[in-house]
Amino acid sequence: MSYRPSDLLRGAAIPDAVLRALPKADLHASFAGSLRPSTVQALAARVGVDVPSDPAGLTEEHVLVGLQSAEHMERAAREVAEDAADNGVTVMEVRVCPLLHGREGLSPEGVVAAVHWGLDAAAKGTALKAGIVVTGLRTDPPPQNQELARLAVAWRDRGVVGFGLGGDEDGFPADDHRESFYHAKNNNLPSTCNAGVGGGPGSIHAAVHRCGAVRIGHAVRLEEDQALLDFINDHRIPLEICLSSDLAAGAVATMADHPLRRYHAAGLRVCLNTDRTLFADTDMTRELRLAADTFDFTLLDLEDLVLAGFKSAFLPERTARGLIENALTSFKRIRDHHQLDDKVARGGP
Repeated sequence: MSYRPSDLLRGAAIPDAVLRALPKADLHASFAGSLRPSTVQALAARVGVDVPSDPAGLTEEHVLVGLQSAEHMERAAREVAEDAADNGVTVMEVRVCPLLHGREGLSPEGVVAAVHWGLDAAAKGTALKAGIVVTGLRTDPPPQNQELARLAVAWRDRGVVGFGLGGDEDGFPADDHRESFYHAKNNNLPSTCNAGVGGGPGSIHAAVHRCGAVRIGHAVRLEEDQALLDFINDHRIPLEICLSSDLAAGAVATMADHPLRRYHAAGLRVCLNTDRTLFADTDMTRELRLAADTFDFTLLDLEDLVLAGFKSAFLPERTARGLIENALTSFKRIRDHHQLDDKVARGGP
């Protein structure tokens, strides 16, 4: 790849319009945490529950109360995907825990079907590829998550692209759920695991070496174990970085404390993701803006983060390769459209 002056455009000097135009992958998007505030209020009202009008006052329980029917699930999934596409997302993986949506009798299969229909409706006529990661919680009994792993395998090629594990790490090791991961792996379904926050690097070790996870969510404490970091780097195990969500959840004290810059400098495969757009007040464009401004990334650095997302997606290699090639073409077109090389040469943004 030849050098361009705009490679060195960095930090706040990178225009918002450029960041919004960049094609993006969001591989760590919580379904229940990514609704529009207005939709939370509307769905709750339909079931006769009052929720705060101020988005800052909404909780996960306020969200879940309105997500207990196939109709509501389908609408919410469609809107989540539409909002992502509006921010240039072309690959999206939505994490759904079916057990959170069965209070009114909706089956886990019904949950997956409804979300699949909603994502599919949003993707029609667009470049968006949206899939489901069926996700269990560490705090749930292992047999329940084994059922979810079987569900994920049964729905592969019908909208499901992977199996995942989330929830509180402290006192709830991923090892307890290794049979779920084994079932996914034995049926050629990839898996991801949130680790390396409350549980430290030992939690990441368990996710990778005992459960066989091929991607790790958050991983903010990976750098506490250099040998493990080297292993993950050498084996190109992707890290799903969620800047705004990590800060909102207290995983880092300040954004400047986040290890993203150090991970990227070390050569780790790191990609940016939203996680919970509702509670972290973010989207993929804002995550790129936050990364650029906080860590003084260059445009070339940001493009590298974007490419890591496409490389890490739970997609067939041929499909991923096509997305990478399209992204590289888009990078050039966006730079040319915004005349970034000329602006850098003139000494301005």
